[in-house]
Formats: sequence, structure tokens, C-alpha cells
Amino acid sequence: MTERMELGKFAGEAYKAMAGLDRFVAQSTLPKPLLELVRLRASQINGCVYCVDMHSSDAKQAGESDARLHAVAVWREAPFFTPQERAALAFTEAATRLSTDDVTDEVWAQAAAQFDEQQMAALTVAVATINAWNRMGVATRMTPESYKS
Repeated sequence: MTERMELGKFAGEAYKAMAGLDRFVAQSTLPKPLLELVRLRASQINGCVYCVDMHSSDAKQAGESDARLHAVAVWREAPFFTPQERAALAFTEAATRLSTDDVTDEVWAQAAAQFDEQQMAALTVAVATINAWNRMGVATRMTPESYKS
């Protein structure tokens, strides 16, 4: 697959704005490994190869095991995830698949039971931000190779 364009070259200010959202989330009390699982799951759903590569590597650097990383796509069936991680992943899936699903009251309540209001705000921003990054990556066909060379 050939990358269509280097979006950051032509949309530098947009990239800076997105990086600001990422900084907000990084300063939250949400655990870094959890954030990487959320980013990885949204990226899997959206089919963003660049982001799947990046966030699986980032999760590994944050201490995630191979078994857990391989199981993110099937987290509901896997025994490796805590109730907090399950709530975050369910919220991520619901907020990512808005065209076919919704963030139901049940999904919201499960997440809200695991996170305080500040964390829920940060989780919401994290999911929205990774979805925006995914859409840019998919639209421009970003590939890991083009950024590792």
C-alpha cells in the first residue's frame, strides 16, 4: 500500500492541536498501559495499520505482555483483563462504533463505576482523539514503514 500524502507536512497546525489533546490525556490519572490498550483497540476497529503498530509498541514499552496485546481484539473472551480495563475497552468500542452502536447507559455506567469524573473526561477525550488520528492515518494510508525509515 502506498501512502497518499504526508499529512503532517501540510497540516502541521492540526497535528499540533491533536498533540495538545494527547498531552491533556497523558497528564490525567489514567494508567498509561490502559491508555495504550484503548488506543490499540480503537485502532484495530478502525483498521489503522500505523496506529496499531505504534500503540502495540507503546503498550509493550509500558509493560504490557505479548499475551495481553494479542488478546486485545478478543478482550471479552480473554481472562487477562481487569474490570477497569474491560470497562474502558467496552467504552472504547461503543464510542468508536457510533455509526452502528451507541454509548449506552449501561456501557457508560460500567465505565463510570471504574473511573472518577476527571478520568471519564480523559477517557472520552482519549477515545475521540485516537479515532481522529485513525481517520487521518487510514485516509492517507499511513504505514509503519514510511515512518521507521
